[in-house]
Amino acid sequence: MLTSQRKKYLLDMLSRDGQLVAKTLSEALGVSEDTIRRDLRELAREGLLQRVHGGALPVSPALGDFSVRQGIAPEEKTAIGRMAAQLIEAGQVVFIDGGTTSTQLVRHLPPELKATVVTHSPSIAVELVAFPNIEVIMLGGRLFRHSIVGVGAATLAAIAQIRADVYFMGVCSLHPQAGLTTGDFEEACIKRALSAAAAKTIVLASSEKLATAAPYQVVPLAAISAIVAPRGADASLLAPFGQLGIEIHLA
Repeated sequence: MLTSQRKKYLLDMLSRDGQLVAKTLSEALGVSEDTIRRDLRELAREGLLQRVHGGALPVSPALGDFSVRQGIAPEEKTAIGRMAAQLIEAGQVVFIDGGTTSTQLVRHLPPELKATVVTHSPSIAVELVAFPNIEVIMLGGRLFRHSIVGVGAATLAAIAQIRADVYFMGVCSLHPQAGLTTGDFEEACIKRALSAAAAKTIVLASSEKLATAAPYQVVPLAAISAIVAPRGADASLLAPFGQLGIEIHLA
């Protein structure tokens, strides 16, 4: 089998099975594991899959920039935002992540809600201007243009001074084995700090983020209290999280 044929076979298998195991593929194709790993590395460099220990997983479409992500699953993100907004209680201190789904959460908050929202996203802060009873605290830092959020030492220092009731986290990828992952090292550090500073973490996950992986782990699944996912998501993709005791809200 030619290299190009083998790579096509690997991508077809990944699309069908949702994962690749190098050892199994080596035996099935009669080539060395080193050959399979080399193929996987090359496909990963092309952005066609995400390498993980022992094999590969589908790459997340959410690794695209903000403008691209705005066009992905807009109906699902609206529904998720509407559901997540209902989980905020009056008087709470709430961390809200940046991102397109978080924007929908803010747009569906009750107009009369009295709460404090802390965010490292300037676009989320601007959306909250329309809510006179919500106190908005902005976290500073270096602007990470890909996600339009603050990152870096200044952001981490500000987070360390706050204890929130709940953190609504946006992620690139959510997988039962790979966990919660994102595409930038510094952004992963900020999300990890926000989660650690909140009493509970609720993950906002549209369908394209399920059963995919990105390069940098955010937090282990044990740190998640709940997931808000679209009602039409494949139940088999969400079942492993429910089995871990994570509450699932279907929007």
